[in-house]
Amino acid sequence: MKRFKVGVVQSTPVFFDLEATLEKTETIVAEQAAEGVKLLLFPESYLPGYPRGFDFGAVVGRRTTEGRKTWQAYWDHSVAVGDRHCDRLAALAQKYQLFIIMGITERDEQTTTLYCSLLYFSPTEGLMGCHRKLKPTGSERLIWGEGGAADLEVYPTSLGKMGGLICWENLMPLARMALYQQGIQIYLAPTADARTTWLPILQHIAQESRCFVLGANQYFRKSDYPDPWQELAEVEEDCCPGGSAIVSPLGEVIAGPLWGEEGVLTAVVDLEEVIQSRYDFSPAGHYHRPAIFDFKVRKA
Repeated sequence: MKRFKVGVVQSTPVFFDLEATLEKTETIVAEQAAEGVKLLLFPESYLPGYPRGFDFGAVVGRRTTEGRKTWQAYWDHSVAVGDRHCDRLAALAQKYQLFIIMGITERDEQTTTLYCSLLYFSPTEGLMGCHRKLKPTGSERLIWGEGGAADLEVYPTSLGKMGGLICWENLMPLARMALYQQGIQIYLAPTADARTTWLPILQHIAQESRCFVLGANQYFRKSDYPDPWQELAEVEEDCCPGGSAIVSPLGEVIAGPLWGEEGVLTAVVDLEEVIQSRYDFSPAGHYHRPAIFDFKVRKA
């Protein structure tokens, strides 16, 4: 398919209630499938929710018992690759015949480590892959481990070559180049950054990659945290107003940005626009100078 409809989800997860958020996910997927959407991107750590404002009882040189218990509660509601929650998402992709790209906090039960990850589900193949965020940002490093290069992949699909980076990974030029070298056409950028400066970043990436760029963020308020978690979150009420958007290969905003509410933004994309946009700029092709610059991704 060269021309198809995509969507970015700006939604409020039911924090620390994985089952309820999966129910909400199915409702969104069913509605968008009925509207002809073929690819649906969810925000960073939509399952079980991005823990904005939590300190998990940590300061330099000290961790508290209560903070450890909070981290375990976050662990308990996270998703393991191949578990029943993961299987449910694969089943949704098959049932509704669309690609689901889902931001999760991933639970690695072998190492007892959490990761900020992105799961790719195909309507025909099920789980295609899992990308772990290379570098958690700031205090995220208290709760999430670092990913590696092995899953820095672009996936060839019936909708074209898709891949992406999570939130501030998108500020890493070499991580972007690793995707450009694989011929990416649909660039997925789930985030938790709700600042107005995020949209120009998406526009820059679109112009640089000559891809369609999909950016999805949560809409979340402090009052959306249930007790007792609400009193632990040191944030203002309107802590995440959203800002989701879809950008064309020439950097034009074709849907959004969406602020201050839940919703799904959609756009019809045409992969021939990707080819046309690379007539005068191709970051890993005719505008690259491999005779001058060396670049290698260490997969091992």
